[in-house]
Amino acid sequence: MQNALLVADDLTGAVDTGHGFAARGRGVRVRLRGEGDAETPPADRDVLAVDTDSRAASPSVAAEAVTRAIAAYPAARVYKKVDSTLRGNVVAEVDAAVAATNADVAVVAPAFPATGRTTEDGIHRVDDTPLAEADYGVAESDLRTVFARSRYLVESLDLATVEQGTQSVRESLASITEAEEPVLVVCDATTEDHLAAIATGAEALADDGGASVASGDSHAEAATTPSVLFVGSGGLAKHVAVPGEPTPTTVQPVARPGTLAVVGSTNERTLVQLAAVPDDLVVALDPAAAVRNPEETGRRGAVRLGRLLDRRGRAVVTAATGGADVGTAERVAAETDTDASDRVETALSAAASGAVAASQPGSLFLTGGAVARTVLTRLEAPELALTGEAVADGVPESVVATGPARGTRVVTKAGGFGDEKTILNCLDAM
Repeated sequence: MQNALLVADDLTGAVDTGHGFAARGRGVRVRLRGEGDAETPPADRDVLAVDTDSRAASPSVAAEAVTRAIAAYPAARVYKKVDSTLRGNVVAEVDAAVAATNADVAVVAPAFPATGRTTEDGIHRVDDTPLAEADYGVAESDLRTVFARSRYLVESLDLATVEQGTQSVRESLASITEAEEPVLVVCDATTEDHLAAIATGAEALADDGGASVASGDSHAEAATTPSVLFVGSGGLAKHVAVPGEPTPTTVQPVARPGTLAVVGSTNERTLVQLAAVPDDLVVALDPAAAVRNPEETGRRGAVRLGRLLDRRGRAVVTAATGGADVGTAERVAAETDTDASDRVETALSAAASGAVAASQPGSLFLTGGAVARTVLTRLEAPELALTGEAVADGVPESVVATGPARGTRVVTKAGGFGDEKTILNCLDAM
């Protein structure tokens, strides 16, 4: 059994949230598969994070992926990671996690103050702008309205209660869980102290549940099924305790020079960051060619990347340096009845794998969860070990734990995160 299981809907989310545990000395592995291998039972981990790759799936498929992951990797504590801007199948996946863990209460706190995500009076904001107005493609800012679609009862924990600290949170949660059905509790939080109070208050409630089991309380479930499900982004994870003894990772990075960056996100912030990288370090794949013939386009890009790595020690590959490139890829995909995202991801992963085979860089920088997953899958790297270190705030470091690329350093960044210098600063730091 794992000490803790973290279930995320994309790879960068699994890594950056897992970093909240690794930075506190826990041994964290990230698996690219959300379910176990039937022929090879999974080894127990201290903290295991799984990427269900379900953000773009239908709600029913996403819910099933969460259910399978929780069934495959039993854990003493479960953390359901949700996007800090509520993208993806948030409600369907949280409902599935509640059912799979048999939780009495799901404590839902997606706030991440360190990255400008806060919740007050139920309204979720990004840099003080209500979420629905912040250009993340999410139509609703009020957590209570978002979770009104849940099959479960929804309650709120307001800022006044949270500001009073751990005991106030525990008492409020205890009164809410007197209901005979599972409850989702959406929480206000605008500071790290608020998230700490939510985490420790919920943990105190979970400890109370364990005492109830020992005393034979019929409301409590078996000790192996947690009474509290934690739901949040990378913010709350930094404050949630993990039961059991920590077992730090033993995978060491290889001592090879060279950094290859694969920029797959087309988020506006990422495009601004990419523009700050010197042009002579960037290999820009033709977006139209990437959609029409991704493998060949990737192979040609790999040759250019290999030359850059050998000459300069670092190289960046992308298929979009601006909005016009995104539009071109989508237009050609419509003409050829293909999926632009899938074809571009294939081209980028082909370019990356070819460059890795030729030049064997010691480090990879990957931004955009879908592309990061595709690149690592192509490199036969199914599991990462987090080091607990970060090259910048919100940009954690890991090492490929198994497979031919074992020991390769991997740094991941979510597409919507950082300022205009983040990518360049990370390359300099690496």
